[in-house]
Amino acid sequence: MPRVILMGPPGAGKGTQGEILAESWQVPRIAPGDIFRAEIKQGSELGLKVKSFSDSGRLVPDAVVIEVIESRLRQPDTQAGWILDGFPRTVAQAEALDLLLSEINQPYDSVINLDVPDRFLIDRLKARAVEQGRTDDTEEVIQNRLEEYNAKTRPLLEFYGNKVKQIDGTPSMPEVTETIKAFLA
Repeated sequence: MPRVILMGPPGAGKGTQGEILAESWQVPRIAPGDIFRAEIKQGSELGLKVKSFSDSGRLVPDAVVIEVIESRLRQPDTQAGWILDGFPRTVAQAEALDLLLSEINQPYDSVINLDVPDRFLIDRLKARAVEQGRTDDTEEVIQNRLEEYNAKTRPLLEFYGNKVKQIDGTPSMPEVTETIKAFLA
């Protein structure tokens, strides 16, 4: 089963594609964002800490994210494969992930980047905010998230270099899914 790092800017469709692929391949989708939202909902100490960052559009610090991912990747259901969705987000996280994957003998197979232009992302995220009643997706917060992504996450494309497969994330959801599956087949 595949071990895939799924990358792309906020609103590119990583979560949707990650869920579809994880179900299709019967492997866990590991998404720090989902873990963090669950913690926020529970009102845990981690949740309150994460909320202060997300409310202002800033990324959660590397050390916190790495700890959460390490704990999750050490669980038995990850042995058959996994999809990392929204992690790593910085070169430091990618370096920590490489060390961890080597330590637990679970190397990744592919790095998939969903490529979507900023204007398309802003429109998509604003529509999602309205549909889902998400107060954290104001235009200002969306701009902050894209700026953080471009400053901190886009350099990962260079870090992974020729291991990255660029996938156009602008077509319909099923078309993007089929393109990813065809690449990984």
